[in-house]
Amino acid sequence: MNAKTTKIIYWTGVILTSLWFGASGFFELTTNPIVWGITQQLGYPEHFIYLLGVFKVAGVITLLIPNKLLRLKEWVFAGIFFDITFAFFSKLAVLGFSATIDAIIAFVMVSVTYAMFRKLYSASYTQNIVY
Repeated sequence: MNAKTTKIIYWTGVILTSLWFGASGFFELTTNPIVWGITQQLGYPEHFIYLLGVFKVAGVITLLIPNKLLRLKEWVFAGIFFDITFAFFSKLAVLGFSATIDAIIAFVMVSVTYAMFRKLYSASYTQNIVY
């Protein structure tokens, strides 16, 4: 896969992820009754829903900044994976397997996006020795 294809897949994934999690964060912050109802049905308290909204919106902003904040983007991807994992298992436990389809789709989408992120920005770790 060449660099152009990798960039196209990456930015498509970033845009789709940003739309998905940005909308979710916005609905959490604006107390959308559907989103809040499902989240409360899963057993999460109100203060947690607001925190999810804040972190999702902040994460989306971070993802959309090109070629900057790469280490912070790693944390954003980790946070998204945690969110998806908790959503999957919460829905599985409370609502059943059919309610987890969105989490499975999100996991695949974000996994591909993260793989392209790693191809574009390979991690280089150097040891800084201070004398």
